[in-house]
Amino acid sequence: MPRVALLRIGVPLQEGVLQLEDAPFGKVSVLLSIEAGEPTLCAHSCVGRIRYVGVMLYDADRVREAASHPQPQGLYQSQLEVFLNPNDPVVCREAERKGISWHVMEAARRSPIRKLVVDWKLALPLHPEFRTLPMVWYVPPTSPLVSGGVEDAKGLDRMRIPVRYLANLLAAGDEEPVRSALSRLLAMRRHMRDGQFQSTASAPFPSLRAHPDTSGVLADAGLTSEQAAEMYHLLAIARYEDRFVVPTSGRENRDDVWAMKGSEGLAQGEMEERP
Repeated sequence: MPRVALLRIGVPLQEGVLQLEDAPFGKVSVLLSIEAGEPTLCAHSCVGRIRYVGVMLYDADRVREAASHPQPQGLYQSQLEVFLNPNDPVVCREAERKGISWHVMEAARRSPIRKLVVDWKLALPLHPEFRTLPMVWYVPPTSPLVSGGVEDAKGLDRMRIPVRYLANLLAAGDEEPVRSALSRLLAMRRHMRDGQFQSTASAPFPSLRAHPDTSGVLADAGLTSEQAAEMYHLLAIARYEDRFVVPTSGRENRDDVWAMKGSEGLAQGEMEERP
């Protein structure tokens, strides 16, 4: 059964979870922003630099199975398998049958979160060993090298932030997903940097689009030049509408908005209590 979660490299919201009558003001503010198709204020003001907000489809019937994986280091891959492909015709038909609107599906297809989490596997969940299947995902940082050398996959063990430390935070101690993400980030950086030095008068900014992988660094990281160019665009120069892809709630299709127009506002008794 497909469901919708709103993910950021941050916190999810699920359709229909919050009720305005008994929710604290903070949650009401979050819900009203999401319903209007806008990212939340905490996404703008977060000191952790939440840079991406988007929709992900997931299979609610497989959540318990994913959280019950016997090995803590297998929970990351188990959670990835819960997410659904919004381009799959079977998923689209089931989502339509469940009443998930078309603009939510379109936002899921354009979601930057899916690219970072599923397609490129750059973002990792925070402490998956707690088995809460967190929707808090982070891109591991590429810290400077402490002993010099070239910033590539061979220099991961010389980074100022140890790979082991990041693995304990983001992969239940499994270093392989962290090394893969860091290797792809470094390969993309080096490839795009090489493209800047290959610029000519006819093509002054070749790094803004795909160019040949002359050094072979992308092949070693399992990337193509097209993927590297798309990663560069999303991570470095993406526009606001590319980073925050939030659909509206579509209440106009479910509620009698015309009748609600004259009934929404201050609760009964609040007007008399005000001076």
